[in-house]
Amino acid sequence: MSAPPPAPTPGERFDQPGAARYAARWAHAVARLGFVPMSSAEVERLLHAHTLTLARALVAEPFDAGPAYRVGQALVALPLTEPDMLDWSVRALGEEFLPAVLPDRTPGGAGRDRVAGLQGRLSAGFARALRDRTFTQQERIARSAWQARDAVEQALRDSEARFRAVFTGAAIGIGIADLDGRILEVNQPFADMLGYSETELRRRNVAALFHADDAAGMWELYRELIEGKRDAVRVEKRYYRRDGRPVWTDLAVSLIRHDDGRPRFTVAMVEDITERYELQQRLRFQALHDPLTGLPNRTLFFERLAGVFADPSPERRVGVCFLDLDGFKAVNDTLGHDLGDRLLVVVAGRLADCVAGQGHLVARMGGDEFVILVDPSTAERDVVAVADAALAVVAEPVRLGDHELAVTASIGIVECPVAGTDSSELMRAADTTLYWAKGDGRGRWAVYDPERSARDSAAAALAAGLPLALERDEFTVHYQPIVALSDGTVCAVEALVRWQHPRLGLLGPDRFIGLAEETGMIVPLGRWVLEQACRDGSRWAREYPDTPLVVSVNLAVRQVSDPGIVTAVGAVLRDTGLPPKLLQLELTESAVMATSGEPVRSLRRMAALGVRLAIDDFGTGYSNLAYLRRLPIHSLKLAGQFVESLRSGDPQALVDERIVDALVRLAHALDLSVTAEAVETGGQADRLRVLGCDTGQGRLFGAPVPAEEITARLGGRDRSTTSAAG
Repeated sequence: MSAPPPAPTPGERFDQPGAARYAARWAHAVARLGFVPMSSAEVERLLHAHTLTLARALVAEPFDAGPAYRVGQALVALPLTEPDMLDWSVRALGEEFLPAVLPDRTPGGAGRDRVAGLQGRLSAGFARALRDRTFTQQERIARSAWQARDAVEQALRDSEARFRAVFTGAAIGIGIADLDGRILEVNQPFADMLGYSETELRRRNVAALFHADDAAGMWELYRELIEGKRDAVRVEKRYYRRDGRPVWTDLAVSLIRHDDGRPRFTVAMVEDITERYELQQRLRFQALHDPLTGLPNRTLFFERLAGVFADPSPERRVGVCFLDLDGFKAVNDTLGHDLGDRLLVVVAGRLADCVAGQGHLVARMGGDEFVILVDPSTAERDVVAVADAALAVVAEPVRLGDHELAVTASIGIVECPVAGTDSSELMRAADTTLYWAKGDGRGRWAVYDPERSARDSAAAALAAGLPLALERDEFTVHYQPIVALSDGTVCAVEALVRWQHPRLGLLGPDRFIGLAEETGMIVPLGRWVLEQACRDGSRWAREYPDTPLVVSVNLAVRQVSDPGIVTAVGAVLRDTGLPPKLLQLELTESAVMATSGEPVRSLRRMAALGVRLAIDDFGTGYSNLAYLRRLPIHSLKLAGQFVESLRSGDPQALVDERIVDALVRLAHALDLSVTAEAVETGGQADRLRVLGCDTGQGRLFGAPVPAEEITARLGGRDRSTTSAAG
């Protein structure tokens, strides 16, 4: 056996490069075995220092393993506390450390004993440091836990104090209830709001405080809250006070849960908004009701009507009575607006009383217009019955101070299914039907007729198109011959306007003249006809001077009443060059009878110009005949209805013949000529000639034709009418 290696001698040096290699391996093992909160270079540097400490202890004399204890403590401080790291460090000391730091010495008993000593002390230092560190951490954790508990308890006390301060000092009511609705806690403002003491409220259930008229969904919302489906609910609701009076509140209820999320109890915050609510109701009433009569106004009416059309079920029907007082403007103008307002109040009250028991809505639309919403309606007769009742109560005399008034009303009735229409169409139809009722004589009702409405709409479209048609030169003038019954020669033509409508074709005057008179377009249109007729007549007079042709033009009532009519006629004559004696202006009896003052002077001034004046449709009016003597009339045109019956076998013929005979004699006695209109047969022409009628006009002598055909007739110098001579 070989001898054991000698123990290190005092002052023996260890291998520095070997120690560095050992430290590098140690650092590599540390990085592989666990997380180290520093760089690998820094770990290697620290472990190299510990390696040197262990190496010095290994070769020191006398031997002292104490430095290894401190190295063990230093490893925990780094911290290098992974159990596998300690295991590697202890094993490496026994297997690799001695050859690494003393490579020239063979390991022997004394060296191993020293290494074992280092291993033990390193492990002891590591264990002691790790235990001390663990105790320190446990103490720190315990201290932190105590501090946290103290902080939580203090925060809880502070929170409870703050909650109690808010709960008791809040200006609004606060209440806490369990999931069964039992009131657990309330503050004084809540108790004062409902008129109870806090103790009394704690003995009650929240259900006992609910108002009977609460919205149907209120309980559903509360149930969803306590079931945990909602976290909060906010509504406006009423509570019962102890004395039975309701109090309106803004209620906000929040759900408080257990830590695991289960509902625990509810917290309600209640603000008394009774005054605000009542103000809102007053403002809403004022916004939706007429301030004079107290009836619902048009806004509320259309809200209700919109509600009707929101449910367009196939069987649902609705009716409207649109009512307007007849002659109310005259009451205002003669007796004053104050009395007119008092009349409206009386009428509104009567209408409301009339339908109060039937549940219908009566609203004032404005002015003297009222509307009754009949909902539901089963048939047209239901709405007609309401209209009859309304007309009856309105027609009853009204005593206001010293005045007893009797007023009537006109009503437009519309009754229809809700499906297939809308509120706008319904009210347009009602307005149209009211207009019909007034036009039919007032004091009555009219029921909506779609066909009549279509005709009115077509007429309205024509009326609206008149101004543009005049601008576009869509009108033309046709001329109907007027012949001398004595020899059948054409002595005059009547100018008759036609409208060459771009869509409807050629329209006769019966389709649009009445509309022009209603809209006032008759004045510019009549001026245009006059200019065109005078222009054509002037051309005929220049081209055929030996055969003068009188041009007869109709004047409407508005034209006769126009203060500038004489100036306009004179200007047209000057501009066109037509001799005044070749112009005849035809006026209806109503136009003549409407003249007084300035219009009378206008007619005389026109006659002074040399223009002839004729009365059209003579014999159809109810006026006296004084105007024939008073006004400068030159000719009478007998109404066609007297001529039409001058046929053999007509029982009326003899009577009309006597009337014609009397009118002709009267005209001749006043030195007036007579023209018979609507002559269609030779027999009629013969009888008129015998009765002394001067001229005739009608289909027998020719229909209205364009100016070119009159020109052609004049150019052929054949102005006779064979059938007239026969």
